[in-house]
Amino acid sequence: MRFLLDYLWQRRRSVLLSLLFCLIFLCAFLLYRLPAGAVLYPAGVCTVIGVAALLRGVHRAKKKHLQLQKLLQLDVPLIDYLPEVNNIDDEDYQQVIAHLQEQNLQLRAETDRQYAEMVDYYTMWVHQIKTPISSMRLTLQNEDTALSRAMQEELMRIEQYVEMVLVFLRLDASSTDYLFQSCSLDRLVRAAVKKFAGQFIGRKIALDYQPMDAVVLTDEKWLSFVVEQLLSNALKYTPRGSIRIWLEQPLTLCIQDTGIGIAPEDLPRVFEKGYTGCNGRTDKKASGIGLYLCRRICQNLGHTIEIQSTPGGGTTVRLHMEREKLELE
Repeated sequence: MRFLLDYLWQRRRSVLLSLLFCLIFLCAFLLYRLPAGAVLYPAGVCTVIGVAALLRGVHRAKKKHLQLQKLLQLDVPLIDYLPEVNNIDDEDYQQVIAHLQEQNLQLRAETDRQYAEMVDYYTMWVHQIKTPISSMRLTLQNEDTALSRAMQEELMRIEQYVEMVLVFLRLDASSTDYLFQSCSLDRLVRAAVKKFAGQFIGRKIALDYQPMDAVVLTDEKWLSFVVEQLLSNALKYTPRGSIRIWLEQPLTLCIQDTGIGIAPEDLPRVFEKGYTGCNGRTDKKASGIGLYLCRRICQNLGHTIEIQSTPGGGTTVRLHMEREKLELE
């Protein structure tokens, strides 16, 4: 009913013009005092024909409206699915749409090309920058001094930031190389902990690690990045104390620290891109991108991540890996 009223309102000028013509004929018949039958009969015939034409017009307009509504849900070239042309206006509109669509496709192709070139450049840059980093690490490993250990820790941070650049660029790429396989969670987490062993020892942070007899269906490379990022955050914001790692059922990895915690007003926004919160503004080194990447990667892997924290009472991160059922490749 609403569509019929809208249809009549859009064509109100034509309807009013038709009524005006009928009024003119009626006045002419009355002035010439013609028989009433001569007026009523053609008026009835015209009314029937007019109503039939109106209903046909409403039906065609409704059909076109439904077709256009369906097109709104498609992400394909739309010109092949547009309703048939019924008048000159429809033809003009479809020509305009076709022109805009061609321009859009050209712009998208150019954007994709530029994005691919940027990803290729930064991928090459990441691999190139890793060479001097590895060289500096080998040089520092020949020394066992407080300065060399501090320099190695800074080199690890540089490597993390470099890896974050690559992950950020590849996150939305259509060619992201996700490979879902069964992998040992214990082996994956131990490798991440070993990577930060120097920081645990140098800063005298106690580690309470409980072995995990569990297999997770995931992409090992991307999940390793998430675990390493969570460990890095735990170490960064735990000046003293301990970090505990254990497995909760069903298949939930837990990482708990005794650090400075997160303010209640910051907690709902820690996964937003670029948001650093009170701790980040105090530390001056937070990028506000690490937890954002963790959440995005977890979404792509079918996992979920949540954080519980209190100021001064530490932070607990839970990585749920049991909610989505994925098929092995």
